[in-house]
Amino acid sequence: MRTPHLTPRLQRPMNRRAVRVSVALALASVLLLTLVAVDWHPLITLDGDIARATHRWAVDEPGLTHAFRILTDWVWDPLTMRLLCAAVAVFLVWRHSAWGLALWLAVACALGTVLQQVLKAAVGRARPVWPDPVDSAHYAAFPSGHAMTATVVSGLLLWLLRRYGAGRVVWRTAVTGSVVSVLGVGLTRIWLGVHWPSDVLGGWLLGALVVALAVLSYERFDRAPERP
Repeated sequence: MRTPHLTPRLQRPMNRRAVRVSVALALASVLLLTLVAVDWHPLITLDGDIARATHRWAVDEPGLTHAFRILTDWVWDPLTMRLLCAAVAVFLVWRHSAWGLALWLAVACALGTVLQQVLKAAVGRARPVWPDPVDSAHYAAFPSGHAMTATVVSGLLLWLLRRYGAGRVVWRTAVTGSVVSVLGVGLTRIWLGVHWPSDVLGGWLLGALVVALAVLSYERFDRAPERP
C-alpha cells in the first residue's frame, strides 16, 4: 500500500511574511558584509575584544575547550548537518514519494554551501591568529560555514515539520534542538578562536536568508494538491 502524499497544513498566505523576512535578512546581511569588507573600525575592534577574551577562557579551561571541539567537529560539523539533510530527503522519497520536496531540500542545502564558499573567496577575510591556538581551521573566515550550515539545515527541517503538522512534543523537541545547535555551534567557533564574532553573525544571517528564500521559492512553484 502506497503512503499518501504529505498534505500541508500551512497555505500560501505565509508568502507575505516570508517576503518581509527575506528583505530584512538580505538588508542585514548586505550591511554586515559591507562592514566586514571595508574593515569598519568599530566592528573590527569589537570582534578583537570578544575574540581575545574568549581565547583566554579557552586556554584556561582545557576540559571545556575539548568538549567544544568534539561538538563542533562531530556533532555540529557541516558534513554531519548535510548528512542529516540527505537522510530527511531520502525519508521523504521512501515514505511519501515526495520527490519534488526532497529535491527542493537537497538543492536548497547545496545552494547554501555554494553561497558560503563564494562569499569566503570574495571577502577573503583572515581568521584569528594566536600564539597558543586551541584549534585550527581552513579557508577564509567570513561567513562561518559551521554557523551557516547549521542554520540552513535546522531552518529547513523546522519548516518541513511545521508545514506538515508535527505533533507538539516533536515540534518543541525539534525547536529546542535547533536553537541549541545553531547558537551552540556559533559560540564554539568563537570560543575555539577560529572565527571572529561577526563571521558567526554573518553565518546566522545568511543561513536564515537562504531558508527564507527557499521557502518563498517552494511556495511560489508548489503545485496545488491533486484531487483524489
